[in-house]
Amino acid sequence: MVQHLTKESFKEKVFDFEKNKEWKFEGDKPCLVDFYADWCGPCKAVAPVLEELQDEYGEKLNIYKVDTEAEKELSAIFGIQSIPSLLFVPKDGQPQMAMGALPKETFEKAFSEVLKVEK
Repeated sequence: MVQHLTKESFKEKVFDFEKNKEWKFEGDKPCLVDFYADWCGPCKAVAPVLEELQDEYGEKLNIYKVDTEAEKELSAIFGIQSIPSLLFVPKDGQPQMAMGALPKETFEKAFSEVLKVEK
């Protein structure tokens, strides 16, 4: 099940931007953060794909969602200007951002190449 994050849970599970200036991943496994809004058509299109991927990859990674309307500060910190914006966060190394509703194959490729996770 894809988890929704607030500013507080984001700081615990992904990155505590109030404590750290440099990137420091707080999670215990790689993750994808989907910055979305309820009114966004492409966001709605990608939502079932993300649920499917979370089911398929199970405990190997976490998929999180951040509502850009409810979490404006979080969106501003990451410079979110278009949605969906997708933040791929490996266990080690720097996160990478992608824009737009990606096809499932592209997510799988990024999970493999960026997050180093296979099904």
